[in-house]
Amino acid sequence: MDRIRIRGGRALNGSIPISGAKNAGLPLMAAALLTDQPLTLTNAPDLADIATMSGLLRQHGLSLEHDKTARTITMSGAATNLEAPYDLVRKMRASILVLGPLLARYGQARVSLPGGCAIGTRPVDLHLKGLEQMGAEINLEAGYIDAKAPKGGLKGAKIYFNQVSVGATENLLIAATLADGVTELVNAAREPEITDLAHCLIAMGAKIEGVGTDRLRIEGVSSLHAATHPVVPDRIEAGTFACAAAITGGSVLLEGAKLEHLGAVIRVLREAGVAVEQEEGGLRVSRLNGLHGVDVMTEPFPGFATDMQAQFMALMAVAEGASMITETIFENRFMHVPELNRMGANINAHGSSAIVRGVKKLSGAPVMATDLRASVSLIIAGLAAGGETIVNRVYHLDRGYERIEQKLSAVGADIERIPG
Repeated sequence: MDRIRIRGGRALNGSIPISGAKNAGLPLMAAALLTDQPLTLTNAPDLADIATMSGLLRQHGLSLEHDKTARTITMSGAATNLEAPYDLVRKMRASILVLGPLLARYGQARVSLPGGCAIGTRPVDLHLKGLEQMGAEINLEAGYIDAKAPKGGLKGAKIYFNQVSVGATENLLIAATLADGVTELVNAAREPEITDLAHCLIAMGAKIEGVGTDRLRIEGVSSLHAATHPVVPDRIEAGTFACAAAITGGSVLLEGAKLEHLGAVIRVLREAGVAVEQEEGGLRVSRLNGLHGVDVMTEPFPGFATDMQAQFMALMAVAEGASMITETIFENRFMHVPELNRMGANINAHGSSAIVRGVKKLSGAPVMATDLRASVSLIIAGLAAGGETIVNRVYHLDRGYERIEQKLSAVGADIERIPG
């Protein structure tokens, strides 16, 4: 099993290109099930999760071409198999996103209950309740979701989310494009990846109003058509490298990153003493003085992203003073705390909150990655730590970060992958 070795203490300086967003690419790929005609995604990332979704779509019967040099994915054809099997779905929770388009276009679907990182329960009940409001008949049996649309297809409905859910918003938005009548999604998630999905669906012929707001109105159409759409830059990757630049005291241009996509992450970084400025071509992140402890609570966009919590905790581990980090989205997302403490951090987690008391220096140590964002928090800590850090079980990283060791090495990090 691969490991990553880091020798810390080097400031990062230079430019890092930000890849297309994994969390945008996956629902965009699922949307290809809505039409036989080609859907081409540009700025497509080369990630393990993208490969998993590609395999899932191929087994449904679609034809896929992933040109990694041109950074494009083209998907076309009709689904000939309406089952998403456990062996594929268990690898990635986003596999549930094929449920909506299969049900909307073909009237039925059989999808395994999903897997993914072990950061919490993340139930799919909001997906299923919404589809039931659109007339679907759903049964859970032997670990599978068996769903059938009513005669004549899904029907438009007014759906209220009792809590904000990115995945449910995406699944129902996709399904509603081919439903009979008007669907309203109230208290919908507003993440940039959902806005990106809506723009792609509109390019395919969907009728969607309220894009970017928490109230989406979708007027169903009879069919969708071919389109070419650029995947939005990955705001979580950008935020991750911002923390890496800040913890090392460097100055990095994040090529392609957009200020408006990072929401509260920018505000919190600035409060901590990190300069973040929009420049032509991206965001400039630098730190010339010390870091200060800042309290953070994760919230749906435009609040502080749960996917940035672990990285920010690593940054706060070497900040002056104390900070409280509260996780409100997932109940099991502090698994990086004991690993950071192995490196000399002073973090006490209790329930949904962690108190981080900044230390002057971290020390390199062998550590174990537990999930995608926890993995990269250990790399960030290693960049600032004295001595050598070995991060084990880095397969999590490949799900969401493209060539991370090469990108960091190019701006001055002493980092390498050790094949297992």
